[in-house]
Amino acid sequence: MQLKLRWITILIVFAVSFFFMFPLDKRINLGLDLKGGMHVILGVETDKAVQAKIDTLTGQIRKELRNSKINFAFVQKNEAGKITIGLSDPAERNKVKDLISKNYPILKESGLNSDEKVIELSLDPDEAKRIKDYAVEQAVQVIRNRVDQFGVNEPVIQRQGKEHILVQLAGVTDPERAVKLIGKTAQLKFYLLDENANNEETIKSGNIPPDDIILYGKKIDKVTGQVVSTTPYVLKKDAVLTGDYLLEAEVRISSQFNEPYVSIKFDPAGSKIFEEITAENVNKKMAIVLDDNVYSAPVIRERIAGGEAQISGSFTLEEAKDLAIVLRAGSLPAPVKILENRTIGPSLGEDSIKKGIIAGIIGVAAVIAFMLIYYKFSGFIASIALLSNAIIILGAMGMFKATLTLPGIAGLILTMGMAIDANVLIFERVREELRLGRTPMNALEAGFEKAMSTIIDSNITTLIAGLVLFQFGTGPVKGFAVTLTIGILSSIFTAVTLSKTIFLTLYGNKEIKKLSV
Repeated sequence: MQLKLRWITILIVFAVSFFFMFPLDKRINLGLDLKGGMHVILGVETDKAVQAKIDTLTGQIRKELRNSKINFAFVQKNEAGKITIGLSDPAERNKVKDLISKNYPILKESGLNSDEKVIELSLDPDEAKRIKDYAVEQAVQVIRNRVDQFGVNEPVIQRQGKEHILVQLAGVTDPERAVKLIGKTAQLKFYLLDENANNEETIKSGNIPPDDIILYGKKIDKVTGQVVSTTPYVLKKDAVLTGDYLLEAEVRISSQFNEPYVSIKFDPAGSKIFEEITAENVNKKMAIVLDDNVYSAPVIRERIAGGEAQISGSFTLEEAKDLAIVLRAGSLPAPVKILENRTIGPSLGEDSIKKGIIAGIIGVAAVIAFMLIYYKFSGFIASIALLSNAIIILGAMGMFKATLTLPGIAGLILTMGMAIDANVLIFERVREELRLGRTPMNALEAGFEKAMSTIIDSNITTLIAGLVLFQFGTGPVKGFAVTLTIGILSSIFTAVTLSKTIFLTLYGNKEIKKLSV
């Protein structure tokens, strides 16, 4: 009964392995070094994340002073990246300082001019450091979300150092598009136009009110990709709504112009803000701005409920799809720049796979030959366990949709060599028991039993090393760790369970005088 249970367990393991192993090319993903693809190192401009935070604080302080009815001349960010508050009345200074210390503890007073009318505030260094660190972590997550929607199997996206991000995408056929998708900041903002300042004379003179900014709408030629013309817009400095409230973004086709556009929908909080803005600014223009580029500036005809809007800009269908992807995935907290961009061709991978297969066949053949010569028929049983080990490893990799890399092939071959080591320990122990005068079956039982603790101890230490490599290693190292870890567990099963079951099936009910070992 126990023997039947052993064979049922073995057959189930093999059935599951074969099910998940085939078709091999669809079950197991090939890594960048085998399949080809792109390898990109990105640098996150963390200083700009700090400056963006200061811009946000500047707008908040301006609004809060206004709501508190404190007279001020201006609140703005100076060239040194600090917030300066100009007071209309020096007597209001203490009120302002109390408000700042109560509501903005991350800001520290760094300067006060002689007439006490200007207060200068700077961001706390520890807070600036936290913002930079968070910007990189958030950028990693946003890029991962974008890549997931782009449809790449097993991408490698991880932080390197303080400000760098490694991106490896295997099998990418359009690296230029992928780079644009990954590197797009995608900061969506809505601004009201300053109707009084939006005239040709004001823009040419450059006399822009302090609470305004100039941004440009760019018209790009679809064929050449070059900027054909630019249109300046004078906008109120503070955005009335941002993409942080975005819930959905999808591509639709305009029935009027038969061109694709991106339809966006805000969450309940954003929808409420959008409705209030449109209700208060009927017959005024509101600009839709993405990464400081004005896509459109339509006139608000009526109050808009439901929180839906659209972004149009003579997109191609592919551009509209990519824009929808980056908007759904969220904006990067800071711009990123490409420090390294390498495209790896699949020819190198094909060559590596062929050499890896040849090396594996030669290695396994050499091991089998040694086992047959040295351990005779027992070596034949160990060889069956060895080949079974390869099937289980490939099946397990297919089950978890693991990525096979060049180091992974090395790990697979190494595991095959290590797998036979367990049988060597068992057979040597059996030989010792036979020399002590035990019967073949007793020697066999004692050999498996006494070698078990040594096998487990030796494999546990290797397993721990494999798990550490998987946790902290990069893509190729992680691929090596996956095959090594699966291989260790598989080799214990084949060497102990499968080998012993075969021995018991062949010799369990027989009186044998000699064991071929």
